[in-house]
Amino acid sequence: MGEGAVGDRSKAGDEPARRGRNFADILLIVNPAARAGRAGREWPRLAAEIRSAGIDFEEAFTAKPQEATAIAREAVRENRPVIAAVGGDGTLFEVVNGFFEDGEQIATTSNLGLIPFGTGSDHQRSFAIPDGALAAQVLVDGRPRPIDAVRVRIGGRVLFYTSIGEAGLGAFVADKVNRTPKTLGGRVSFQIGSLRGIAGWKHVPVRVVIDGTETRELTAQAVTIANCKFYGGGMMIAPMAVCDDGLLDVLITGAIGKLESIAGLNKIYSGAHIEDPKLKRWFEHFRAKLVEVDSQVPVLVQLDGEIVGNLPATFEIMPHAIRFMTPD
Repeated sequence: MGEGAVGDRSKAGDEPARRGRNFADILLIVNPAARAGRAGREWPRLAAEIRSAGIDFEEAFTAKPQEATAIAREAVRENRPVIAAVGGDGTLFEVVNGFFEDGEQIATTSNLGLIPFGTGSDHQRSFAIPDGALAAQVLVDGRPRPIDAVRVRIGGRVLFYTSIGEAGLGAFVADKVNRTPKTLGGRVSFQIGSLRGIAGWKHVPVRVVIDGTETRELTAQAVTIANCKFYGGGMMIAPMAVCDDGLLDVLITGAIGKLESIAGLNKIYSGAHIEDPKLKRWFEHFRAKLVEVDSQVPVLVQLDGEIVGNLPATFEIMPHAIRFMTPD
C-alpha cells in the first residue's frame, strides 16, 4: 500500500485513536497497476484535477491482490459515506467484496463508487459513469442507486460480484487476457483474446439447476449468470439483464461451432446475438434467484473478469445489497 490516509490509519484494535480522527467523506482506493500501469502514472494529475474541482478525498493505494477488499471492509465498518474504486472492474470487484464479511452484508451506510481506470470498464458502461474528474463529481452529487449483488459459493469460498459471472469460454478468454499486457486497450485486448480463445476452446459438459426445480444437462460453450449487461470490454452478453430487479439472468450457450462463434462475435457488442436468426438457437435464457452449475471436467469461473476457480459453483441473488453512486 502506498502513502494515503488508509495506509496511515491506526490498526483495527486501536479504537480510541480511530474514533478521534476526522475522515474525509470520500475514500478512493487506487489500484496503480490498472490499465497496464497507466493508473499509477496518471493518478497524480487526476488527483490534482479532482482537488482543483473542490472535491475533498482521502486515498489509499493497493500493492497486492485482495488488499482493496481489506481496505474497503475497514472503511465500510466505519460507515464512510463513499468508498470508491479507482481502477477497472477487477478493482471494483475487490472493493465490492469489502462490503461483505463471512458471506453476509456488513450493516453500513456506506455507498460504493467508481472512478474508471481499467481495461474492461464494463461497470462504467452499465452505469454511464463519466471519465476523470467528472466521475469524482458523481461521488459528490450523484444518486446512490440500490443495485443487486450476487453471492457465489465456490471452492470453499464465498465471493460477491455486481455485473457478470461466467463459466466456460468467457473465463477461458479472461484468463488469457489477464496473463498478457493490455497495452492495446480493453476492447482490442478482449477481441484478440476472444479469437484466440475460440480457436483453442473445447466445449464442456455442464449441469445447470435453476431455482432447484429445473435442470439442464448439455455440452456447452458457456453458462453466463448476469446481473448487468456487459462483460469482456464492452460485449453486451446479456442485453435483457437489469441490475436492480432481484433476479439473475442465466444465459446457457450450447455447442456452437467455432466459425459461427467468430462470425457472430461482433453481434455480441450490440446484444444482437440473442435475436439473430443464425445464433439464437444456441442460447437458452432463464430468470432465477438461485443457480447451481457443475461439470464433470475442470471449467474455469470468472466473476467480473477475475478468475476465481473451477466449477462447481452456486450463484444467489442478493436484492439491493449495494448502493452505487450513479449520475443523477
